[in-house]
Amino acid sequence: MSASLAWPHRPIPAPNAEPGKRKPPHVEQYNWIADTWDAPHDQLELDLPAPPDVDPDFADQVSLLATESGTQLLVAGFGLSLGKNSERLSIKKSRKQIAEIPFFKLQEVVIASRGVTVSSDLLQACCQRGIRIAFLAASGRPFALVTSPLLTATVETRKSQMLAIDSTHGAEIVRWMVAGKIRNQAKLLLYFARNRQSQQGDDLRLAVNMLHKIRQQVLALPGDTCAIIRPTILGYEGAAARVYWLSLVELVPDAHHFAGRNPHMPNDAVNAALNYGYGILTSHVWGAVMNAGLEPFAGLLHTDRSGKPSFVLDLVEEFRQPIVDRPIFAWLFKGGTPRLANNLLDADSREAIASRVLARLNAVEPHRGNNHQVRSIIQMQARLAASAFRGLRPYRPFSFQW
Repeated sequence: MSASLAWPHRPIPAPNAEPGKRKPPHVEQYNWIADTWDAPHDQLELDLPAPPDVDPDFADQVSLLATESGTQLLVAGFGLSLGKNSERLSIKKSRKQIAEIPFFKLQEVVIASRGVTVSSDLLQACCQRGIRIAFLAASGRPFALVTSPLLTATVETRKSQMLAIDSTHGAEIVRWMVAGKIRNQAKLLLYFARNRQSQQGDDLRLAVNMLHKIRQQVLALPGDTCAIIRPTILGYEGAAARVYWLSLVELVPDAHHFAGRNPHMPNDAVNAALNYGYGILTSHVWGAVMNAGLEPFAGLLHTDRSGKPSFVLDLVEEFRQPIVDRPIFAWLFKGGTPRLANNLLDADSREAIASRVLARLNAVEPHRGNNHQVRSIIQMQARLAASAFRGLRPYRPFSFQW
């Protein structure tokens, strides 16, 4: 059993290629069990029946969410058992099979509750096929990611990433990452302002203008290293956050008692919902970072700390608004109500949030002149960051459309 937990252990670098063996294109992935290079499953489209519904006998105990394309599977429920049955992932409860999903329709499995068992055969099958298995705590925070340790890892990319922390490459990437986050904050406020012609709409458009000015200051910030620009750029990021969250506070119905973003408020259902959504997003970005051969713990904007996936958090920033904030706040505006049980989201709330975040991950957005699923755009951005670290291409953040 050679799968590794990505956190807190360090990824194992790929071995050197055999003499005379042509290095495959970067879009392929090394299958370390079969000793071959396989094409990734990102855009596989097959006309197959949807996975069977959950057995109604367990409907009140099991949360099993699959996207339309089947690429992401979220499983939650005490006593569930995940295993391998031929070329399918099998899910059982009390030894009774309740669902099966073909491996070729999966890209990621998210396990979001305690009491779920996973067989070693399934772990091996997922690692062979490049399928990630993420484990989330009840708060939504990912605490482990199981994947093959040799998926497209390159020593040169990691070396360049480390050197970029103290170079102009790193400083430029940080500027654009923060500018991308602020631009997406402004775009989401415009999205919510489009049907509001009252004073509320005017206030949102005024906030958008303020965010645009802060973004311009970020891009014009002088400094040659991350350490030099970090204090000032964090100040700009904080100023933009205050404008953004105060604008959203005015839109959320009073019944939710939402006073602004505070990730450490367990008695606030809206913040708990955001934390849970960000946890799902983080697990997906983490997998993309590893697939791109990057070091998850060597951040540019977020400082290093033991066990903190700093670069994953860097890359998460530009995706928070289009993938998590947009569906959660749209749900709240339409009457959705997250509920807490013992200071944690209850099962129905977690399912409502997870389904909306997964739907956004599989939504199609224009990017670089073509339409792509957002989950594929995350992988593209991770690979773009790898190229930027090596000085091959400039980094430009993802900007969602509305």
